[in-house]
Amino acid sequence: MTDQSRIRNLAIVAHVDHGKSTLSDRILELTGAVDPRDMREQYLDSMDIERERGITIKAQNVRVNWKGYVIHLIDTPGHVDFGYEVSRSLAACEGVVLLVDAAQGIEAQTLANCYLALENNLEIVAALNKIDLPAADPERYAGEIENLLGIPADQILRLSAKTGEGVAQLLDAVCERIPAPKGDPDAPLEGLIFDSYYDQYRGVVSAVRIVNGTLNAGARLRFMQAKATHDMEEIGVRTPTPTPAATLQAGEVGYLIAGIKDVGEARSGETVTEAARPAPKPLHGYRDPKPMVFCGLFPMDGDDFSNLREALEKLKLNDASVTYAPETSGALGFGFRCGFLGLLHMEIVRERLEREFDLELIATAPSVEYLAHLTDGRLIEVDNPAAMPPSNQIDYVEEPFLNVTIILPAEYTGSIMELAQSRRGEQTRMEYLSPERLELVYRIPLAEVVVDFFDALKSRTKGYASLDYDSAGYARSELSKIDILLNGVPVDAFSAIVYKGEAAEYGRRMTEKLRQLIPRQMFDVPIQAAVGGKVVARETVKAKRKDVLAKCYGGDITRKRKLLEKQKEGKKRMKNIGRVEVPQEAFIQALRLEE
Repeated sequence: MTDQSRIRNLAIVAHVDHGKSTLSDRILELTGAVDPRDMREQYLDSMDIERERGITIKAQNVRVNWKGYVIHLIDTPGHVDFGYEVSRSLAACEGVVLLVDAAQGIEAQTLANCYLALENNLEIVAALNKIDLPAADPERYAGEIENLLGIPADQILRLSAKTGEGVAQLLDAVCERIPAPKGDPDAPLEGLIFDSYYDQYRGVVSAVRIVNGTLNAGARLRFMQAKATHDMEEIGVRTPTPTPAATLQAGEVGYLIAGIKDVGEARSGETVTEAARPAPKPLHGYRDPKPMVFCGLFPMDGDDFSNLREALEKLKLNDASVTYAPETSGALGFGFRCGFLGLLHMEIVRERLEREFDLELIATAPSVEYLAHLTDGRLIEVDNPAAMPPSNQIDYVEEPFLNVTIILPAEYTGSIMELAQSRRGEQTRMEYLSPERLELVYRIPLAEVVVDFFDALKSRTKGYASLDYDSAGYARSELSKIDILLNGVPVDAFSAIVYKGEAAEYGRRMTEKLRQLIPRQMFDVPIQAAVGGKVVARETVKAKRKDVLAKCYGGDITRKRKLLEKQKEGKKRMKNIGRVEVPQEAFIQALRLEE
C-alpha cells in the first residue's frame, strides 16, 4: 500500500514541439522505469502515426518512483486540435509541469493550457526547456512568464530534456510543490475513467483515477452512467508496462479490465463504483466537446459500411471527441457524417481508421455547422451543404465564429494582419508581450480558419507564429450554397456553402478542376456551378468522336453534312438518357483540399 501523502499526480503541458515527450523519456530513464536496452525516443508515443509526424496525439500515463515518492505522470498532446485530451487528463491530476521552450518563449497553446490548469485549481510548476540550444535566452523568457502568468522568475526551473540537465531538480520540485491527492480510502468507491482503448483479446482497457475508496482485484463493479455491472478481471498500474496489482487506493491512478465488449459502457467521464456498496452519485465527468469541422466519410467499397461503423465505435472509445451519424450520398453511397475538433484532428482520425482497421475511405470536403433561419420561423442546423434548404425558404443564415489568438514576432505584424483581414477577420485586441513579440486577437469565421489558415500563418512567419482558438458563438453572414451540376444533375458530394462574394470564384475553380478529372464520355458533358438557379461558371468535357467522314473521299459536301447531322442527333439522344460516370479517383482529387 502506498502512503497517500507520498503520491503526486501531474500532467506535462506545453505548446506543440516544446519537448513534452522528450522530458517524459528523460524521467523514465532517470527513475529507472525503462531498461536502457529497451529505451527509444518518444517512448510513450505508441502509435506509428505519432512517431512519423513527431507529435503526440494521445495522452499517455505512466507511474514512476522517485526518492520514496510515487509520481504518476501524463504526457499530453500540444496541438490545439487535441485540447480535449489535455482537459480530460487534468481531471486526474493535482498539478501540472508547464514547459516553455527557452528559445521561443510562451506560445498561444502554452497560455491556453495554463488557463485550463488554473480553471481546475491545479498547482503549476513552470520550467524552461532546451537551455542547451545556442538560441536559448532563459532570463528573457522567465521574465515574460512572470509578466504574463504571475509565476516568480526565480521559481522557474531551467532544464534540457535532451541532455537530462535539470530534470532531477524538476522531479524534486514536483514532490515539494504539488500537493498530495485528498481522498478517503474508507469511503464508498468512486473512480473516474479518463481514457480507454479497445483490445481485441481483453475487451475495453480503461485508465482510471481513484477519487475515493479502494478498488480491490476481483470486485464486482457498477458503471454508474451506463447502468451496467461487470466483474473485475484485472487491475494494475503502468510502469510503463501494464503491471497487475491487488488494490488501487484513493489518489492512485491505474488501469482496469472488466471484460467489457460493448464499447459504449466504458466511455471517458464514466464513474466506477462497487456494486455491493455504491457511491451516492456519479462524479462530475467531462463536458462534451463541441465538434468544429464536419466531413462525410464513405468506404470505397460499399460492403465495408458495417466495418466502418465498428471502427468508428472503437475509435470513439479511444478518442471521445469524434462524433458521427449515418448519412447517404447519391454519388458516394452509404457513409457517416463525422464531427472533429479541427482539420489536423480530421486528418489523423481518417488516417487511423485506414491504418488500424484496414479501410479505404473517401472524405468529402470539410464544412462547418451553420444555423439556417427559415421564413416559416423554424431554425435548422446544417452540417452538410447538401442539406441546406432552397434559398427561397431561407430568411438568413448564421455561421460560427472563433476568437483566434496569434502570438508572433513583431516583424511579421503587417503580413498577418493582411492574412486575417483577407479571411473576413475583425481585430479585437493587440498587445505587446515584449518589444519583439506581440499577441493579436481576431474574430474570424470558422469556415475561413478551417481550410488552410494555419498553413498560411506558418509560411508567412517562417514558422514562428503560434495559434490558439476558442468558439465565439454564431453571427449572421451573407452566405450562398453552390451546387455543381454534371449534365444538369446536381452532385451532392461537391456542394459547398461559401461567402457570397467568393461563390463565383469557387465555382470557376471547381468546374475547371472537374473538367480535367472527368474522363470523356460518348457525349458532351456540361459541368456547371450554380448559386440558387443562376449558373456562375461552366466548363464542358468534350465528347469522344468517331470519324464518320473517313469513308467519304471527294463527292458532294451535302453527303458529309448528312453524316455529321446524323451523328449529332445520336449524340443528342445519348445525352438525354446518358449517365455521367465519375470515377472514384476524380472524387478523391476534387475533394482534396485546395491543392
